This record gives sequence, C-alpha cells and structure tokens, in this order.
Amino acid sequence: MTIAMKQIKVRKLKMRMKHPFTTSFGTLQDKEFFVTEVLDDAGNHGFGESVAFTSPWYNEETVQTNHHVMKDFLIPLLRENKLDHPDDVLEVLRPIRRNNMAKSALEGAVWDLYAKQKNIPLAEALGGKKAEIDVGISIGIQPTIEDLLKTIEQHVQEGYKRIKIKIKPGWDYDVLAAVKKQFPDTPIMADANSAYTLDDINQLQRLDGLDLMMIEQPLAHDDIVDHSKLQAVMRTPICLDESIHSLEDTKKAIQLQACRIINIKIGRVGGLSEAKRIHDYCRDHGIPVWCGGMLEAGIGRAHNIALTSLSQFALPGDTAGSSRYWEKDIITPEVIVENGRITVPKGPGIGYDIDWDALNQFTVEEETFNL
Repeated sequence: MTIAMKQIKVRKLKMRMKHPFTTSFGTLQDKEFFVTEVLDDAGNHGFGESVAFTSPWYNEETVQTNHHVMKDFLIPLLRENKLDHPDDVLEVLRPIRRNNMAKSALEGAVWDLYAKQKNIPLAEALGGKKAEIDVGISIGIQPTIEDLLKTIEQHVQEGYKRIKIKIKPGWDYDVLAAVKKQFPDTPIMADANSAYTLDDINQLQRLDGLDLMMIEQPLAHDDIVDHSKLQAVMRTPICLDESIHSLEDTKKAIQLQACRIINIKIGRVGGLSEAKRIHDYCRDHGIPVWCGGMLEAGIGRAHNIALTSLSQFALPGDTAGSSRYWEKDIITPEVIVENGRITVPKGPGIGYDIDWDALNQFTVEEETFNL
C-alpha cells in the first residue's frame, strides 16, 4: 500500500520555556523549532517535530540549516519517490549526508500519517507493547548545590523514576556526593555532554564510589575509542549519546566495549526507523537503551513515548511531563506524568490532538509544499 501524501507544511515555532536550561554547552530558554505536517487526500494529518537548536552546540545542525535542508533537498526527494512504508523514508533520504535532525522531522510526520491511515497507535505501528512507560527527569546545572537539592526534592516527590544531573569540570564529584547523601535510594545518573577528556580520568574514576546508574557521554562528542579506554577502568556504566548517529555507530561502540548503555534520541539518529534498528540490535546484544530528550514540545514528546513502548527501553527516559517545560503545550491533552509513569496513548498515530490555537499562537513562519 502506497502512503498517499498530497502536501507538506513546515511551521517554525518559538516557545519560551518555563525555566532556563543550563548544560556544559550553555543556557537555553527560548526554543525555536519546526513542526512538520504531512497531509493526504482523506484528511489525515501526520505530525513531526525538529529538535535542532539555534546554535550548533549539540551537533552541527541548527534551526536554520534544518529549514534549508528540508526545503531544498529532503522535500524534493519525498516528492520524487513513492513510499510503501515509513521505513522507506530512510532509504529515500540516504543520498543526503547526515542532517539527521532535518530527516527525522519529516520522517516522524510520515510515521504518524501512516499510523493514522491504518487507524492504529504509533506505538503499535513501531511494534511497541508497553501500556505505560517509566520516565525520569533531566536537571540542568543550578546556581548552587542547595538549589539543585531543592529541585531534586520536588521531582522525587512527583515520582520520577530517576534523576539526571548535568555535570562539568568543577561541578561534578562534590555535587553528586551531596545528591547521593540526601537521596541515597533515588537512581541518579550524570550527564557530562562531552565536557571531559582522558586527562580527567582520575576525576572521573572518583565517581565510581558514588554508585551512579551511569555517566553519559563524558568524552568527546564524536568519540568511541577513548570511551572504550575509559570504560575499561571504570565500574560505573558509560552511556553513549552524541557519539551514536546510526546503527553502524552502535555496532562499533558495542564491539569496542565503549559503553554498557546507549541513549537513543530520535532526531540524533535520523528518525524512528533507525532508532528501532538500533533498539533491535541492542536487544539482541543485551545492551539496555533509554530515550533521551531534546527539550521537545508535545509532538516530539509523543514520538518519544511511542518509541519507548519498545521492549529494550529498560531504563527510564527523559520524557518528562509537558508542564515541566511549558506553560502551554501544542497538544491536548498535554503529556502527564503520574507516579513517574506515562500512559501510552491508544488513539491513532501519536495519540494526542493538536491544540490548534496554541500551534497558531507560537507559529512565526509557515510554508506549504505540494507533492
């Protein structure tokens, strides 16, 4: 069955986060991103969301480059090729190197449209079985340790299943030790966002005594080899994030024993199809995975929920509730966390309706492309 598509709409949105979010890269409060919409003749709408930032500090992509690549390369390829299944998008767009976040924004909309055309939840279309998913929360670098402890206390009371704390040199061991002392029974992980090198190996080894769930991407964003050297001398599991862009990267990381856990971000790996391939490979090789967050609005959050319904997502992901980040989200109902769990929606596609008033309120630019 060919996936019937007649039009693609690309909306640029600007939404202000409730609170600034600080990592070793910098601080973000105003989030610009794209919502993609694929329409068919039957009136179905499939939605995707881009996750690149305005500056290339997470990877090489930006909001501006996403727009250029989608408009000038990816949408023309989708116009020229028929799709029988959303997996075909991966192959159709393969001639364009990297630009995974731009690809993912369009591929996600195709997946949502496909599930709606079949009248099934996106989670089911992906092969997910879970009715609920466990979720954790990611906390940016705070002004003081006391501020951090207060923030953690709030989220522990809300029931989140694990706490992720951003670290960098000078904001690591003492911070994590204070957290573990106050919250000894709460699963804690540290995310370094590539802030260290092997010259810091002694400082990183100190973290072994804190019984952390994992340390995420301590070394260079494009590295696998040095992470292998570090994992060999640490008890704490290393989780790779920025280093994993594809199934091939996953295979190399596992072969080199560069990590014991992998974070799968849909945008980083180029879409749901590649994310599922990575999931399946990790399942077959006994590597637990979890779904990372990119400060998504509701559409991107819904895609994360659907992906996390797959079996090998054994660890809580970063898909916190909408109210954690936004005064008003662009879906209805908003994503709600109860006792650290999110119910996987059972409606067709992403399972959430679009709040059109909110979508229009936050839209600053819009383009339509006929197919």
